[in-house]
Amino acid sequence: MTEFIPPGTRFVDLPSPFAMRRGEALIGARLAFETWGELNAERSNAVLILPGLSPNAHAARNAGNPEAGWWEDMVGPDKPIDTRRWFVICVNPLGSCKGSTGAGSIDPRSGEPYRLGFPDLSIEDGAEAAAHLLKSLGIERLDTLIGNSMGGMSALALLLQHPHIARRHINISGSARSLPFSIAIRSLQREAIRLDQHWNEGRYTDQNYPENGMRMARKLGVVTYRSAMEWDGRFGRVKFDAECREDDPFGPEFEVERYLEGHARRFVRLFDPNSYLFLSRSMDWFDAADYAPAEARGEGSDEDSRVLAALATVRLEQALSIGVHTDILFPLQQQQQIADGLRAGGADSRFLPLPSPQGHDAFLVDIARFGPAVHDFLSA
Repeated sequence: MTEFIPPGTRFVDLPSPFAMRRGEALIGARLAFETWGELNAERSNAVLILPGLSPNAHAARNAGNPEAGWWEDMVGPDKPIDTRRWFVICVNPLGSCKGSTGAGSIDPRSGEPYRLGFPDLSIEDGAEAAAHLLKSLGIERLDTLIGNSMGGMSALALLLQHPHIARRHINISGSARSLPFSIAIRSLQREAIRLDQHWNEGRYTDQNYPENGMRMARKLGVVTYRSAMEWDGRFGRVKFDAECREDDPFGPEFEVERYLEGHARRFVRLFDPNSYLFLSRSMDWFDAADYAPAEARGEGSDEDSRVLAALATVRLEQALSIGVHTDILFPLQQQQQIADGLRAGGADSRFLPLPSPQGHDAFLVDIARFGPAVHDFLSA
């Protein structure tokens, strides 16, 4: 199996065995990460970034890798997350194929890739791996924990399992649980992969690879990562073919179709399909309500009240929950819920809805809006 590890990636060995939340354990597992800036003598200036499903640990260029990273405009000297002030750490999620142990990694017990033999992966497992990384770096408490998208879930899992691990938290387009719409979309993505004839119950090869399934999964994802407003503004009804081709009468005609196809083809060979399945399902399983105190689980309690009660057990000084009006995957009410729950725990917690037209992925591209919000919070 192919792994996609950028130059300069560092690794930390996880405890072996590394117990997983839903049973079983990993042997000889590792977590991939990168760092920027310098840790001060008090070890009090650490900022941890937990990313979404597909990014690697290379958030920005650094001494180990001069290539631009996936959050290049946000991380670096004089940028919103200023690496002259902060010691910044970014991890590649456990279960991924970009350095951290995942379904495409070799199982040391068999000498073969884990494939579907990888233990059931939970968001909490990635959070515990990040906690071990901090311990290995000698960091007892973060100044700020930042989570984006799936990383927002991972950040909450880390805080729920280690309530004092951070002084502050920025949750960006994250959620405390998956809503039915996002579960449905990810279910369709997984089904597209599994129905590809080359998936072969996870036993595909580079020569017989579920390319069509991955293409469709990625297209479904991209449609939900952006917004109808952006699709209309970027593409309208512009056609790149004036007429349908006789040899392909139902083929793509519109620019938006060509964009989706190009985007999907660039992705499919850069992410392991089985890893995609495990990470996607872990998002559906995560529910902060699982951490609600016993007194909040009584008769008559509803799911939202249990989520709020769970978040109220986290001990932060400050928190900022950011979302955008056009996000259909992790809608604004979910970031509002995070802010409310952390405030109930005693944090100075603020909810910031932004009017970005770019949907769920706005935090990756709309730096003009997200940058000042993150900068101002970190500078406070």
